[in-house]
Amino acid sequence: MDDRLNEGAAVSKTLDCRGLYCPLPIVEIRKVMKDLAEGEVVKVFATDPGSKRDFTSWCEKTGNKLLEASEEDGVFTYVIRKTGGS
Repeated sequence: MDDRLNEGAAVSKTLDCRGLYCPLPIVEIRKVMKDLAEGEVVKVFATDPGSKRDFTSWCEKTGNKLLEASEEDGVFTYVIRKTGGS
């Protein structure tokens, strides 16, 4: 996959959390982040409307950077760069 972002980073991993509800999307992102190196980027797809609050809060608490957050047709997309310890 060669998704390019505004900051020039390629997406390293895609995580599909569609159909999962709190707290499962956060549980899944934590698992994925453990396997990524600092600076790598993950793109997450979710359908839980509460995921915007959850991913924003999680990034603030862990020190990871939320690069993008958007919603289209009920699917929320988040792009997160690993910058913290999680």
